Amino acid sequence: MSAKLRFPDRTALSLVSITGRRNVLSPSLISASSSFAMPSVATPRAARNFNGSPLTLIRNISHTTTMSTMPATHGHNEACCNIPPIEASGYTAKGRYEQLGGMKTYVTGPAQATRGVISVFDIFGYTDQTLQGADILGNKHKVFMSDWFHGNPCPTEWFPPDTEEKQKLVGEFFGKNMPNCVADMLPDYAKALKAAHPTIQSWAIIGFCWGGKVVELVTSGASNPFSIAAVAHPAMVDSAMADKISVPYILLASQEEPMDTIKEFESKLKVPHHVEVFRDQIHGWMAARANLEDPRVRDEYARGYQTVLRFFDQEWK
Repeated sequence: MSAKLRFPDRTALSLVSITGRRNVLSPSLISASSSFAMPSVATPRAARNFNGSPLTLIRNISHTTTMSTMPATHGHNEACCNIPPIEASGYTAKGRYEQLGGMKTYVTGPAQATRGVISVFDIFGYTDQTLQGADILGNKHKVFMSDWFHGNPCPTEWFPPDTEEKQKLVGEFFGKNMPNCVADMLPDYAKALKAAHPTIQSWAIIGFCWGGKVVELVTSGASNPFSIAAVAHPAMVDSAMADKISVPYILLASQEEPMDTIKEFESKLKVPHHVEVFRDQIHGWMAARANLEDPRVRDEYARGYQTVLRFFDQEWK
């Protein structure tokens, strides 16, 4: 039988503080860490959650933050529309930028890799946190993070959207940058990457927030070029798409994704999968909203990437 995820009550949970600078993590330490272990259970591959055991995940915290009151828009949840990114600095990226498929692309990872990962960032584009995450994944795989906003990500000064003008600008940004447009372009973009990197024989995709919706759309479509997929704090989760997804799928949610939708989505997946809720983390903790100055956020940021890599190790065939 499939191991089902248990969703505990939200009692005593609050938002993580998102002020202050963040520390820099060592990608090599993260990939080698043994701070958590996932048991190996010999159950049928097509019908199991990848770690094979029920998960009960709740951690109480006392830090709080103040959110503005912009309502959810264009299918995003309220947290996505209100929590500002962290203005972080101090991380030295390990990769380089190349022009691939007509787009600026951050590339990191082994030169002769046989597996590649396309990473779709959140609305804030290239930030220290997302680049560091790509480098973590790049310890094992070649990672490509393309600039789908063509140099015009959502400006950080629009967050929090605490004025009518800012709310208007954020809403217009979402309207101009619909995930389905990127999902439609990804099959051809993947072909361009394959031509440029012929040693890579198999491809994965990972998406964050807005990018998570891109992943859901492309992996549930008929032209999906990917062998495995991951999403972190995904936006606009649609449980009706779950049974159309054709490859192993890992979904890491924060406390702020709609729990009923996440549960329903998990119940409809027909592929090997892992769904986990990081119940004391805010929407965006693995991308631009990660406050890595906070030790708890830093630990869960690292554990999130560890969990993705572990799933890839076990399910990427």
